[in-house]
Amino acid sequence: MTQLAAIRRVLVVRLSAIGDIVLTTPLLAELHRALPQARIDFCTKAPFAPLVASNPAVSSVVTPESITPGAAYDLVVDLQNNRRSRAVIRKLRAGKVTRYHKRNWKKVLLVQFKINVSDGYQSVVERYGETLAGIASKITAPCALYPAPEDHAFAAGALGSDGPVLALCFGANHFTKRYPLERFARIIELVSSATPARVLLLGGKEDEPEAAKLMAALTDAARSRVLSLAGKASLMQSAALLSRVDAVLTNDTGLMHIASAFGKRLFVIFGSSVKAFGFMPWGAEYELFETPGLACRPCSHIGRATCPKGHFRCMMEIAPERIASRIIETLNQSSP
Repeated sequence: MTQLAAIRRVLVVRLSAIGDIVLTTPLLAELHRALPQARIDFCTKAPFAPLVASNPAVSSVVTPESITPGAAYDLVVDLQNNRRSRAVIRKLRAGKVTRYHKRNWKKVLLVQFKINVSDGYQSVVERYGETLAGIASKITAPCALYPAPEDHAFAAGALGSDGPVLALCFGANHFTKRYPLERFARIIELVSSATPARVLLLGGKEDEPEAAKLMAALTDAARSRVLSLAGKASLMQSAALLSRVDAVLTNDTGLMHIASAFGKRLFVIFGSSVKAFGFMPWGAEYELFETPGLACRPCSHIGRATCPKGHFRCMMEIAPERIASRIIETLNQSSP
């Protein structure tokens, strides 16, 4: 029996969050290809379990609370690599443990001193793949999600088939990752006046108040073309909705990565985020809107509650008209 053939049970650990977990799916596909004989379990927090529960590479999903103490695994792939994931692994009988190297020192240099020591762009997906050295080859698979038939039915009922749809993912966990709502409103007005597209607002429960503000900022004509399902669709219902749209305008958020799993044309807005962190959409065509050359950018590798300089130039200098013109061009080209 070869060394790889002896690997019969595998645990992949990534506890959070939405985008990070979606970005593990290319690794899952490659791991399943390299170890077809192995059972692959995935450990994550309960709210994120639906993202991988129906993945054909995954045998079962467990949480830190539900995993059986003393469970035996021939291989554990720790893609979280923090105190929480290590605590989970310590409860197990783990053979080989391989861990994702976060390279936090590079983030510190970039955020604190604006020194980028990376040799070209490397996606987090590729860095996840480094944990499989000697087990699997270079990762080339796209991100993949598998909404259930009932999720697709929900999406079909909500959207119907009446012309093109632009999904707008306007939320984000941190203020410095959010394009201002009044500018999103301006984009909606321009797109709705120049294309036949409808606009779909997506987000979580926490985004419902902002969705209401965005709707209130629109003219009656534009509002009539907007469907807000922010806070009204589950995670996998949102995935199914994104699988049916024609283009996606998005902040740096988990929904951006969900949309990439369906190969959607993405228009991505980065404020405090920068490409060097490695979290660009994987395997999907995208256009990035940002304000290059700012001495204060990036101010954080995860985002901040306020702009530390007070001017928010990273977002305020991205003209909504520039974004809208590119979306209009794309939607009009795709319309019959």
